[in-house]
Amino acid sequence: MATLAEKTAIVTGGARGIGAGMATVMAREGARIAIFDLDGETAKQTAEALGNGSFGLACDVAVGTEVKAAVDAAAAQLGGLDILVNNAGAGRAPLDPTVTRPTGGGGNVADMEQDSWDEQLSQNLRTTFVTSKAAIPHLRARGGGAIVSIASIAGLIASPTLPAYAAAKAGVISLTKSLALDLAGDGIRANAICPGFLWTRAWEGLATGLKMSVPAYRDADPRDIFLEVVKRGVPLGREQTPEDIGELAAFLASDAGRNITGQWIAVDGGITLRQA
Repeated sequence: MATLAEKTAIVTGGARGIGAGMATVMAREGARIAIFDLDGETAKQTAEALGNGSFGLACDVAVGTEVKAAVDAAAAQLGGLDILVNNAGAGRAPLDPTVTRPTGGGGNVADMEQDSWDEQLSQNLRTTFVTSKAAIPHLRARGGGAIVSIASIAGLIASPTLPAYAAAKAGVISLTKSLALDLAGDGIRANAICPGFLWTRAWEGLATGLKMSVPAYRDADPRDIFLEVVKRGVPLGREQTPEDIGELAAFLASDAGRNITGQWIAVDGGITLRQA
């Protein structure tokens, strides 16, 4: 039996990558999905491929008024809301553990522009706040539900070359705990997932940068660079996938996870064990 049969969900940033992986798994488990993404056309195409009455909407989830309108419209079309997945954000790939130069996140605090800091907090923390705020009345009206937010392993460890991104993702973890305690009386659970190394557009960009700047990688394909980083940095020796994140998200959103709230779980092949 599908674990999310008759459930409805919003997945932000679900047009591709981790968001699409989660939407795919949750739809497979029976949920009807509303995908929000800046790229509305791709969101619609991804949702149509899911079937099951899923649909896509163009939405900037950093803008409170826009989010509220989109959440209200999606809940009306879905016939209510059971699950919110906060995934949208400005992705920044983890550092190659073999390279000490700043990558992807604006450098250290002394070198970072305030605008860069503000952008990271807006795109990676404010998004979770405004979408959760818009969804809570609909989850309450349903008599309970689940919020699953995508944080990052960068929010768990010291990240001197990604300070704003790491601070934002640590904030997502903290906000998740606050939501869990605040909403427990409404039957609404909140949990966070911290992905590890996934082959996404962010990682492709980072690997391309390493190819251009690190002599040892000059003749390597970006995908091969990524796999080398995985080999060196992941204890289990394999990359994580959007579907890996989706499997956990579906479990946390299902009745099987009914007594799990306020938690963060790393899906990272053991990367953070080496950072403890």
